[in-house]
Amino acid sequence: MDLQISVFLLFILFTAGHSLKCYECTSQMGSCVQQLTCPSGLSKCSTAVTQIGDITSKVSVKNCAAACQNWSMNFSVLKMSSFCCDTDLCNAKDVPDLSSNVPNGKKCFYCDEHSCLNITSCSGTEDRCVKATAALGDQTLVVKGCVSKSVCDATALVPSVANFSCCEGNLCNGAQSVTQSFLFLCCSLLSYFMMH
Repeated sequence: MDLQISVFLLFILFTAGHSLKCYECTSQMGSCVQQLTCPSGLSKCSTAVTQIGDITSKVSVKNCAAACQNWSMNFSVLKMSSFCCDTDLCNAKDVPDLSSNVPNGKKCFYCDEHSCLNITSCSGTEDRCVKATAALGDQTLVVKGCVSKSVCDATALVPSVANFSCCEGNLCNGAQSVTQSFLFLCCSLLSYFMMH
């Protein structure tokens, strides 16, 4: 009986003492060598990449996370993607180059500074079209593009974005002209997904 208790206590001691280690950095897509022992409650490693333009500006953020999902967003000139894992230092690699993702056949409307009549090809896990609007003073900002299902499922947690809707058909996010830049709205979405 004493042997069983001793083995049980040793098992608890060794498993309780193991904390997840993740790479931690914010970089312009370079190597990340800084390691972090995750605090209690953070049980995943994450890597999130944001790309503006065709590799004009690319930033990678790696860290520990409480809960996260793999997801991707494509607003044509702004692309974001996140990868999660749960083993030591599993976030060593960056997510794949967002400009090289293979199109998956889905097409959605996206907005630029002048109109929302533009069409983009979705890629990877982007299996939904999205349309989001938010009021900024007396102007309405509109964002359209491709997203992963997990982004649609999490939108209820983004309080600053009103009228966020996802749909599954090609070009189902409708055409509408817009006069305001969409980057302000993208920033609130980006900050939410980069921090969670």
